[in-house]
Parts: sequence; C-alpha cells; structure tokens
Amino acid sequence: MGRIRYICAMDMMALTPESLRGRLLPRARDSHKGDYGHLLLVCGCRTMPGAAVLATGAALHAGCGLVTLHATERALQATANLFPSAILSEDPASCFSTLPAALPRYTAIAVGPGLGTAPKTQEALRALMTAARAEAIPMVLDADALNILALQRDLFALLPSGSILTPHPGELRRLFSGETPPEADIHTLCRQTGCLLVEKGAGTRLHTPSGDIYRNTTGNPGLAKGGSGDVLTGLIGGLLARGYAATDAAALGVWIHGYAGDCLTESRTAEGYDSRDLIDALWRGFAALTEKQP
Repeated sequence: MGRIRYICAMDMMALTPESLRGRLLPRARDSHKGDYGHLLLVCGCRTMPGAAVLATGAALHAGCGLVTLHATERALQATANLFPSAILSEDPASCFSTLPAALPRYTAIAVGPGLGTAPKTQEALRALMTAARAEAIPMVLDADALNILALQRDLFALLPSGSILTPHPGELRRLFSGETPPEADIHTLCRQTGCLLVEKGAGTRLHTPSGDIYRNTTGNPGLAKGGSGDVLTGLIGGLLARGYAATDAAALGVWIHGYAGDCLTESRTAEGYDSRDLIDALWRGFAALTEKQP
C-alpha cells in the first residue's frame, strides 16, 4: 500500500499562478476538436435540470473538444437553449436510468450534479462505474454520485484509477459515515482507490493518492451559492477530458473557478452574481494563467 506522508497546514503546497502556469497544455495551430477529448456529463433529473445546464456550460469553457450531456428530456431542453454546442443524449426516464451508447469514445466522465438518488439511478451509476473502470475512463464524482457512494459503499471498489471526488463538507461527512474525517483517513481513501479528493470550502484542499495536499488560494464567500459546485464539476471534468492528468485538472479547476469568483466579487460584490455568471467569467482564470490581461 505504501506509507502515508502526513503534512501539517503550513507544509501544504499553495496553488498559485506561478505553480500552475507550467501545467497548462498547449493548443497546436493545426489541431482539430478530436485532439482535445470528449467529456460525458451525466447530470440532472426532472426536478433539477439546472445542475445539468451549469455543469455543461462550464465544461464547454474548459477547452475540451466535445461535450455530451446524458440527461432527462427537461434537462436537455434547458441546456440546448443556452449551450447549443453540447451534444445531447436522452435518458428515457425522469432520472438517470440508462447508460449512453458507445461509452469507450469518451475520454472522461463527470457525474452527479442534480442526479437524485432514486433506486434506478443507483443501479445506473453502478453500471456506469463498472463500464468506466473496464475502459479505464477517469471520472469526476460530485453531489448525488457521492451520496450514492455513501449509501452503497462497495462502489468505492469500482472507482477508475485517476478519478476525482469533489465533496462539500456535508458530502465528505457522509462518505466517512457521518463524521468529519481526519486527514489521515482522507489519505487512506485516496491511496486505496487511486483517486483524488477535492475538499471544497474556504481554502479548498486537494488530496492526492501520494499524500500530497494542495491548498487553493482563490475563492471567496460569494461562491457560497447553489450551483457553484456544479460549475466546478463541469470545469474539472472538461479539463480531465482535455487530457490533463488528474492532479493538474483538479488543481487548475479549483484555482480558475475561485479566480472567476474573485473577479465577480470585485466587480459586483459577493452578493451580486449567481452561479450562471461564473461560467462567463472562467476565461479570466485562463487569461491570468497565460499572463494575458483578464
């Protein structure tokens, strides 16, 4: 299993522009959309279509070549109205119940926002994780995907290596049987599954299987609004599909997401924007990392 490396708060590695610029992947002048990956998003249900809209919009701003949303009819209609470049895959039920076709064509999968925890959805998530693990497709799991993991703990064994879990404090406690886990327990989970965990909140922390911890340096209380996590899921999923290693996708995702919130808070105050506005501000984080004027 290897030995856990324990790191105190002052030894955490800070995510800064200087530490992240070298992680950005180039974009060749003679490239095409097929060179930049294909993300599958599985989000939204009949009563929560907005989560699918937010995650899809963020993914389309992450630089990946193609984004497919697999969702219910209502979520697909809402998404198509705002983001017509997304590819649509309809689930016939009112919740996630069936797998999309041709799963091996995807380079990453992001699942969870607005999914619900209906029995059909729990079984469909199991089937999705089984197929993704068999095809070695990394996943981003958030929101209800994490809640289902907490309900069916044997699903941890189906996580594809290099996947990323993105719990907020409540979801993190549920993953660890209702208790706020010490860092040692988070490290053990990451090591045993080969996955990363993004511990969302003030000073978001990124835990890696090797025991390293990264602390984000962007973000503010203006991000504490519904849908902010859905945007982060889409962004990290898009970066993972784009070809970034899991650690780089998570690190860039949380920094850019937080930077977008910082820019909006400065221009509109922490109260004066919502999660939809975050999507249109994500470019500012990329611009800051490429040293262009945001």
